[in-house]
Amino acid sequence: MTPELPDAGAVPGGELRLRLGCRLRYQLPAPTPMILLLNVHYSRASDLERPDLLTTTPAVPVEHYRDGFGNWCSRLLAPAGAFSVATEGIIRDGGRPDPVDRDAVQHQVDRLPSDVLTFLLPSRYCETDLLADFAWARFAGAAEGWARVQAVCDFVHGHMRFGYEHARATRTAVDGWREGVGVCRDFTHLAIALCRCLNIPARYCTGYVSDVGQPPPYAPMDFAAWMEVYLGGRWWVFDPRNNDVRYGRVLIARGRDAADVPLTHSFGRHDLTGFEVWIEPVATASNA
Repeated sequence: MTPELPDAGAVPGGELRLRLGCRLRYQLPAPTPMILLLNVHYSRASDLERPDLLTTTPAVPVEHYRDGFGNWCSRLLAPAGAFSVATEGIIRDGGRPDPVDRDAVQHQVDRLPSDVLTFLLPSRYCETDLLADFAWARFAGAAEGWARVQAVCDFVHGHMRFGYEHARATRTAVDGWREGVGVCRDFTHLAIALCRCLNIPARYCTGYVSDVGQPPPYAPMDFAAWMEVYLGGRWWVFDPRNNDVRYGRVLIARGRDAADVPLTHSFGRHDLTGFEVWIEPVATASNA
């Protein structure tokens, strides 16, 4: 008997088993050093039933290391011509939405842990110095803590219009605020910058977000960006692009902004000729 698979549009009632991975194809005019951040974050490693090992075609030596934020990076020399990298694994997920604690308090800056302070500072895509006046004028009336962060997410979600046709690698938080368009990284950069202006530590996250719990039709899958903010002594997920309940969120990397966690960083020209990402429910082992 063929097991029934969870419907991506159905809200889960228990543990999920998700197949995830990606395949990126390039055309390279010359041998090109590359750094890739494509593997599931170490904080989810114990949930991996089948590790999402990185493979390349043609096969080349790959060196792995952790960057300053603890992200798992893959370093290689890609040959000239057609080249591809891929990952595929299976991860178990509790089937619960992003945690919420509306009573999580905002810390005074002098009470924050030292390792959190870097996520209050301006960064490549998050120009807090240019947005501070607007942030305080817009959000000073919102209660500190969870409510203020949610007010930021509500504003960004309503202010910006999503569309892949608006993607631009150089768009900053200020650009997104002025232009009112972008993709998920642009939503996230603006929300991060506004939170930092309000003395709320915020960091950039990239990874997978499944369509579980969402109604069809489903757009082609892509990697997603969201943020984590520090409230009540811990980090919490906020997603200004979607701004709703999501299941099957799987972290790949964290940093100050997208400059710290590019999916691909090449030291030379590369033309992306193919891009596939997937995260989808599969049968549980007990039913397979």
